[in-house]
Amino acid sequence: MPTVFIEGSYRFYFFSREESRKHIHVSCPDGEVKFWIEPKIEVAKIINLSDSEVVRIQKTIESRLEEINESWNKHFAHQVR
Repeated sequence: MPTVFIEGSYRFYFFSREESRKHIHVSCPDGEVKFWIEPKIEVAKIINLSDSEVVRIQKTIESRLEEINESWNKHFAHQVR
């Protein structure tokens, strides 16, 4: 589970052996959320987070999307899709 970055109490990371559609997981002490990155940024799953937290996390993903994409491509470059 490589960590892409940490912002405040939120950890942004990938699972190494999950589905091939580009996405990112975000966890904090209160819960977690999974966002699809392609074809557009959208919520895939929410566990125990408020709507305002999810919106805040989505804005972070949008502002750091290039970094997330670079990390994804680097981490999964060795895997065949």
